Amino acid sequence: MSIRPFRDIIRKKTKEISVGKVLVGGNNPISVQSMTNTLTKDIKSTINQINAIEKEGADLVRVSCPDEESSKSLKEITKNVKIPIIADIHFHYKRAIEAAENGASCLRINPGNIGEKKKIKEVVSAAKNNNCSIRIGVNAGSLEKDILEKYKEPCPEALVESALRNISLIENENFSNLKVSVKSSDVFLSIGAYRKLSKATEYPLHLGITEAGSFIPGSIKSSIGLGNLLLDGIGDTIRVSLSDDPVQEVKIGNEILKSLNLRNRGVKIIACPSCARQGFEVIKTVKILEEKLAHIKTPISLSIIGCVVNGPGEAAYTDVGITGGGKDSNMLYLKGIQTEKISNNEIISKVVELVENKVKEINNNNS
Repeated sequence: MSIRPFRDIIRKKTKEISVGKVLVGGNNPISVQSMTNTLTKDIKSTINQINAIEKEGADLVRVSCPDEESSKSLKEITKNVKIPIIADIHFHYKRAIEAAENGASCLRINPGNIGEKKKIKEVVSAAKNNNCSIRIGVNAGSLEKDILEKYKEPCPEALVESALRNISLIENENFSNLKVSVKSSDVFLSIGAYRKLSKATEYPLHLGITEAGSFIPGSIKSSIGLGNLLLDGIGDTIRVSLSDDPVQEVKIGNEILKSLNLRNRGVKIIACPSCARQGFEVIKTVKILEEKLAHIKTPISLSIIGCVVNGPGEAAYTDVGITGGGKDSNMLYLKGIQTEKISNNEIISKVVELVENKVKEINNNNS
């Protein structure tokens, strides 16, 4: 059960491509990705981090390949993870070839930085031979010299011109399993560039505000930037770039999509900020429930409201709801229907039990 959105988001239908087993673009769900920050040649640490990222709900993960040892480490890494790996390549074309040959499902490159056409041709050939897609990644901080001289500074037009130029370089090699990004650390620049690029190409777009910062400011910048674009129907895969644990990037990415009803995964908790009217400790309760219900992947809605001002109204639109009452007497709701009164000490255990039972019921009905 969920509240009907005020308006439905109509996504632009882009070309469908494959990144390993994950389909991006077309009518496919918007995928969430993150990037490891371990040394890739530290194979064990990288595998452990990739598995943690996947467990949190990522569909794709990017791994940096700055040297030969790193790109060749992908052979062992890809054998021990389920999620498709995107190899992050800068400048040296041989790293891209090695990554494709050692199990990468996608190459993140900027063709303009790779150099002469012969090298680009070899990279595309490796991608073709290994069923590997390519992401053309344009950043405001690393635009081609002639484009920067033309526009004097990074601007939407400059980023889009760079992207279209690089798309042409790849298309000239008869390759179209592409997705594209035009990132900046500036929210307005990113939004402007993606809006222009969306009108100029049918390839799926990877959204991101690059180098967004630490957890709180980075999450806010990413939510504003990605949220604006997603509301416009733009975007096929997203990454929230934070100076933090990559698992946090996945959490925020999934929350952005959940808040826009673009994708539902796990428990969606509606909770009040609490005040003097609360019948139980709302903030503490929500934190405990988030932790205890983190393992659930099935979409389900839960309202935790401290008093009767908004509690019954919110409970009317959630699968499970708790509304605080006076004298240690709180009302439990199932699909908006009052079922029983429970004490403060019962809230956690009762809600966890009901949510897990509801998940079992949903999964049995879908099997």
